[in-house]
Amino acid sequence: MKLKINRQEIIFYGLQVAAWLVFLMVPAISAFITTHSWTDSLRAFDYNARIHWISAAIYFVNSLILIPFGYYRNRQWLFWGGNALILAYQVYIFFFLFDSEAFTRHLPDEHYRQYALSSYYASSFVAIFMSALLAGIALLAHHVYRSQAIKRQLKEEKQKRTEAELEWLKNQLNPHFLFNTLNNISSLIQINADKAQDAIAQLSDLLRYAMYETRHETVPLQGEVEFMKNYVELMKLRCNNKATVNCHLSSVNSQLNIAPLLFISLIENAFKHGVSSNRDSMVSIQLEIDHDKLAFTCQNTNYPKDEQNRSGSGIGIENTRRRMELLYHDRYTWQQSIDKNNIYIVQITIQL
Repeated sequence: MKLKINRQEIIFYGLQVAAWLVFLMVPAISAFITTHSWTDSLRAFDYNARIHWISAAIYFVNSLILIPFGYYRNRQWLFWGGNALILAYQVYIFFFLFDSEAFTRHLPDEHYRQYALSSYYASSFVAIFMSALLAGIALLAHHVYRSQAIKRQLKEEKQKRTEAELEWLKNQLNPHFLFNTLNNISSLIQINADKAQDAIAQLSDLLRYAMYETRHETVPLQGEVEFMKNYVELMKLRCNNKATVNCHLSSVNSQLNIAPLLFISLIENAFKHGVSSNRDSMVSIQLEIDHDKLAFTCQNTNYPKDEQNRSGSGIGIENTRRRMELLYHDRYTWQQSIDKNNIYIVQITIQL
């Protein structure tokens, strides 16, 4: 069986070893400060180590063996049984193997002998209690470490899921959108070849951006604005003369960056639910920049599609909001509503 030890475990056990070394070195350091003698310092260390080596051994037997291979592997009996044996052995040494007569024979009278014997037994009880306490401290240290490790793992898993979702969004364009756009371009070729050629160029730019320019966590805001403009222009090909589309994306500071494809689901959702083939429709998209503060507003008439219509993005508004929560957390605001004229409104501000 291969024993795998990661960096966090090395740090965890290294800190424990360092703590014990510091504890054992305290008398030596104190002796050196007082006497300025290396001999006295080494003698103090040796004396302290002789007293506490059993305590250190009990702690590390628990920390290295009984807890990781017993308590946390559904073999709690190994942890409890191992510590029970340690305590039983100490009881045997202190109270059964101990020769009280040899210990007190050199004392001058019975009073001193009784006092020394009482002190010995009291110290023995304290030593046994300390052994149990050390096992508890080792267990507590592992519990804190595992709790932090679980939190770290959950955070990493959440990050991985979010990154996977982001990659999926970055690397896909809705097939329904592409098919409709290509059909519209095909029809447009017979009516206006120049306009069809412009649409093909826009679609090419859009695909190139989505495939090659969004591999980083953030992209220049200027490039994202150009992508949204092309996207809106291609979506407009699907609209008839009953639809009004307004798109105002202000000039931006080339130094600002933003998460890629952040608003595309909202724009697609606006066209999906805001444009009707037989009723007056409206889609309005605005983006304003004030220093490093971005304000995005998307409005559309509210014509909800039925469950059979899958023309919208698979990511959806809620996933877009979760993505913003992860990327911008307390640096964004989100408001969505439907006004009295049945206009669906999403307003977002982000501190870039």
